[in-house]
Amino acid sequence: ITADNFELKHGLLTLVQNKQFFGHDKKDPHAHVRYFNKITSTLNFLNVSNTSIKLMLFPFFLEGAARIWLEKEPPRSIFTWDDLVSKFINQFFSPSKTTNLRNEITNFQQRFDESFSEAWDRFKDLLRACSHHGFSELHQVDTFYNALKIMIH
Repeated sequence: ITADNFELKHGLLTLVQNKQFFGHDKKDPHAHVRYFNKITSTLNFLNVSNTSIKLMLFPFFLEGAARIWLEKEPPRSIFTWDDLVSKFINQFFSPSKTTNLRNEITNFQQRFDESFSEAWDRFKDLLRACSHHGFSELHQVDTFYNALKIMIH
């Protein structure tokens, strides 16, 4: 990181530490990266790239198992923000979890006692839970439409 004479201010660290990622199974690492990107996109320091800011600030965003994971990464094994995000997601969002969520999306069905809007909300929740699902918008709409009960079509 080429950011000589640059320091992270206490207020910025506090902002990031208010929403730390611990590495628990139920937490979505994608949501945490989106939040982190939102915070860091508002930062602008003279002669310091946004990528450098992200790489310096990210360790403060982690606690517990997530911090231990990052500390165990070999020195100089992460060179870019994309490297870090890729390793982070692979560690805390397993390929099997992706496969299971993609299958849930593909096999989505409206429940017997579920309204259209309830089904739509549940479907959108699944898509958000696996934001890297890779399904086109057309495929998503088609999947949802075909999951509806006949009387709604």
